[in-house]
Formats: sequence, structure tokens, C-alpha cells
Amino acid sequence: MSIAVTPYDVADQAAIDEAHRIAFAATAADQPDFPNQTRDEFAAYARHPMPGYVVTRALARLDGVAAGHLEVRFPQLDNTDNASVDLAVHPEHRRRGVGRALLAYAVDVAREHGRKRLYCDTVVALPDGPARPEAGEAFAAAAGAHAALAEVRRRLDVTALDHAALDALLAGARARSTGYRAVGWHGPVPEEYVADVARLESRMNTDAPIGDLALEAENIDAGRIRATEAALSARGRRTYHYGAVDEASGRLVAWTMVDVSPGSPWHAWQQTTIVDPDHRGHRLGLLLKIENLRYALANEPQLRAVDTWNAAVNQHMIRINEQIGFRPVDGWTDWQLTI
Repeated sequence: MSIAVTPYDVADQAAIDEAHRIAFAATAADQPDFPNQTRDEFAAYARHPMPGYVVTRALARLDGVAAGHLEVRFPQLDNTDNASVDLAVHPEHRRRGVGRALLAYAVDVAREHGRKRLYCDTVVALPDGPARPEAGEAFAAAAGAHAALAEVRRRLDVTALDHAALDALLAGARARSTGYRAVGWHGPVPEEYVADVARLESRMNTDAPIGDLALEAENIDAGRIRATEAALSARGRRTYHYGAVDEASGRLVAWTMVDVSPGSPWHAWQQTTIVDPDHRGHRLGLLLKIENLRYALANEPQLRAVDTWNAAVNQHMIRINEQIGFRPVDGWTDWQLTI
């Protein structure tokens, strides 16, 4: 039995086909309720990385058969001691050393880029949740990684929304948010708000709980927001946003966004939700998430489910999400490996 790990270029269509086959099978086995990417979506993600990242991709071949896939992302604008890893082994080829070979390759490439730490995440079943594989957690621990942050994924079943309860929550939030104006948009951020969105997004690594993860604030400006929008558009993602404008200053001081897959219009990811610290206590987070949910639903008639992640200790955001109707599905561990 021989294992060979080799990088591939995103222009290599045969390699993209093999990588997608592996990633699709791994997702179907490990997170069967996830929206699984089509081949075109997978290729678009490979061709259009997020701005500020260099990405290395590789395939592991077991006796000549493509059995594992690796993606290593290297931040260039901030957190330049770190790299993040996505590693997938086809279910038919597991427990044969493919994962270990891919991780060893990732460590070598990361060291070549001058990195000190690798990050990855793994799924785990909750006590009352659906079954999830235990191999990912065991693999990360055996590799010497540190479990740095516990998270929980929650899903909103849009078909079971209690709209009367949402109306009551929205009325209460509006009563507490006098002096602020809610604004919504689809697609690119309006020019008058792009600097404020960049400022808010830059706070995510400092405002949200990050446990033991060695992360610094991201350097995000208006140009990076526009480049991110271009990448999302090239990937076919459809984005919906709501923000709160402080009427005294005219600045956007809170913001939330969801995005919808072109290949799985039944599903959305809840992305950033953040409120400027000077403007908290007015239920702006709750207000914007409900407004944006309804905005997305008005434009996405096939939408049935929204997924979000929160640090297990982030009780404030968890309370908001559960008021809306999000319910726990599975646990996730963010691992940090010092190399």
C-alpha cells in the first residue's frame, strides 16, 4: 500500500473532479443534513478564494486512487502565523493512513510558509442530537492538537416559524431601538455603509468568544469588503443584509448577513451578526436578524433551513437565536495545532 500526496492547480479539471468526488462523499457521510456542493460550486470555490488568502490544494492517492483531499489557507494580511486546514478522506478509504499523510503534508507546507499554527474543526454529536462520527475528534487529538473552542451549530426550520412570536419579538426590539433606523439590501453593500461594515467585520475576532484560539483582529477595509463581495458573486452566492443606522451620527453601527447557495436554494448560512459595543443594549441584534430573515424569505421562496454557529459560551447570541427558533443540531470543536 502506497500513499502519495501531490498538489494540484485549479485549472486541472480532472483533479477538480476527483477532489469534488471525495469532498461530496465525505460530507454526505459525516454531515448528511448539510447542503452538498455541486461540482460547479466546488470548482467556483477553488477558482475564487477569499481575498487576502493564498490557498494550497492537494490530493492523496492510495495505490494510485484519489482517496483524500486537502485545502490549506494562508492569511496574507493578518494572522500570518496561522493557517487553516480542511481535510477530507473518502469514506471507502479511511483508516489506511490517508488522513495522516495529508496532515503531514499540510504541516510541511505550513512551515514552508513560516506558519506556527494550524487550525481545523471537527463535528461531534450532542447528547440528544443525531449521530456524528467520532473519528475526526480522535484524529485531531492523536495529532497533538488542542481543543481550543467549543461551538454548537443550530438550525432554524423555516417551515415551522412562529410568525406571531416573531411579530412580538420585533415589536419589543423596535420599542427599545428608538434613535436607530433599520436598512436592508441584497448583494453589495451600499457605498455609504461599506466603511462601517468593514469596521464592524474587523471586530469579529475580538468581540466574539474565541476560547484559546491565537487569533488577532483582521485588517478589513472597504477594498477587502468589495473583493469579498466579488468572490461571493463569482461563487454564485446570494447575500441578504440588514443594518442599523444611528440617526444621530448617520453611521451603520450594527449589521447581519445571510447567504444562499446557488445549488441548494433550500438552505442559507447565517454569517456575521455584530453590534458596535457603544450601541449595545437596544436589541439591535434581535431586530436585524428577524428583519433580515424575513427579507431573505421574501426573495428566496425555496428557503427551508438556516444554519448558524455560536461559541458554546456566547449566551447572549444563543439567546437571540433560540428566541427566533434556532435549535441545536451538533457540536463542533475548533482545534489548534502548534507546529
